[in-house]
Amino acid sequence: MQNLLPDTRDVRIFQKPGRVDAKALETVDQLLLILPPEPSTANFKSLPQGAKIQAVYRKHAAGSTPAFTTRLPNKKQTLVVGGTIAADSSTFEQLTFGRKLLAAATSQKAGSLGICAVGFANDQQAQLVNSVLAAALAAAFNMPAYKSKPEPDKIKSIRLLGLAEKIDTSRVEAEAKGNNLARWLTAQPPNFLDAIGLANLAKDMAKEHGWQYKRFGTRELEKLGCGAFLAVAQGNDNDSASIVRLRYRPAAKSASADLCLIGKGIIFDTGGTNLKPFEYMLDMHGDMQGSAVALGSFLAISAMELPIAVDCWLAITENRTGPNAYKSQDVVMAANGKTIQTVHTDAEGRMALADALVLASREKPGMIFDYATLTGSCIRALTTRYSGVFSNRSDLHPALKRVGRVSGERVWPFPIGKEFMDDLKSDTADFLQCSPKGNGDHILAASFLAEFVENDVPWVHMDLGAGDNEDGLGHVATKFTGFGVRYTMSAILDENLFKAER
Repeated sequence: MQNLLPDTRDVRIFQKPGRVDAKALETVDQLLLILPPEPSTANFKSLPQGAKIQAVYRKHAAGSTPAFTTRLPNKKQTLVVGGTIAADSSTFEQLTFGRKLLAAATSQKAGSLGICAVGFANDQQAQLVNSVLAAALAAAFNMPAYKSKPEPDKIKSIRLLGLAEKIDTSRVEAEAKGNNLARWLTAQPPNFLDAIGLANLAKDMAKEHGWQYKRFGTRELEKLGCGAFLAVAQGNDNDSASIVRLRYRPAAKSASADLCLIGKGIIFDTGGTNLKPFEYMLDMHGDMQGSAVALGSFLAISAMELPIAVDCWLAITENRTGPNAYKSQDVVMAANGKTIQTVHTDAEGRMALADALVLASREKPGMIFDYATLTGSCIRALTTRYSGVFSNRSDLHPALKRVGRVSGERVWPFPIGKEFMDDLKSDTADFLQCSPKGNGDHILAASFLAEFVENDVPWVHMDLGAGDNEDGLGHVATKFTGFGVRYTMSAILDENLFKAER
């Protein structure tokens, strides 16, 4: 059995505020130097070997990142990777800037990485350093690799140099833990991380972090009437499917949840009876990244010991072919008693989430966030640079967009509502699972899911179009981006979304 938990050892972070001296640079193998768009001679003079660095900078190609690279004539031959960025650049631009600097720096041998920003006001300096630190913590993390010769670590320690004063890095470190976990799980081969493995991993993490853990197996789900989830699970050749509930309670264990996170955990998606073609099935081990993002966000909240009660629900199964797999035109009943006429077995994510939403909303949390790689139509609408968000509170749309800008994980809101359910009318059941026409499927899918949120609980659904971007996104260089963890933390800490609705 493979060890499914990543190496969670923290990269050591040191801070040396004040003027950067030659001795400080002797401690780093690579230095990421952050400069304003038109750095002054005084900016360079604040650095050892500043005249040399300025001479190299003057030869740089405008608009390139990194702007230049050079080596210092010290014992370590420190590699300097420099770039320029405006102080008022967006969070997304800062994170992307950090990723590009890291790509140039980490092509070298492993060692100590320095980050230094000069020529900025104190608050701007702190924000830029934190953004580049986020990129460094993503680059330092080793993704799953099952090679005969393991790849060496690229970053052993990080040193923040030249700060006006020490900065609090606890949030960016917690977000990195959550993002790294989400990416790690999503990238795992499906024969290593199967449905039982993910449920057991959640159990092991619960024991380690002091969370409450409950696994609802298929027999218990049958008693609860979760026919939508079980329709997807019935194609499995074993009894591996389950819905897992985790609870983080920093205060009273019996407290109701302020926030509930729900993740789609389709371990591998063949498309079911409506089998996917090869090119669309190849990366379907990543169809569980909704659950990975939910769990990663949950870990980040716990790591920061935030004073809020949080539940996390993971809907875990595969979507298989086989003699017992569900079919088009099957009619199933969800846990809320509503009947669904199935149309396409590859629309399994909304089926699995439907029952999880019923179970979660019955406990009347303050707000629900769910995450899912749900529809291709969301990607066609937004590309893989943005994710779509949907809510039963349309007045949240401005705040949802604002959270995306602040976190650097950008989203775009879409409408939902009863009018869209007209496209899901059924003569046989309460409604269709999806429209055979496929137009606006991301909107129809979210409108479908809204039918399963009980007690008028405020709810946000994230269709993770940006969870998979070939060249990386923002501060993350890997194909699977872990999109959603930073967004969730910003929703809690910057916008206080869930409290606003209580």
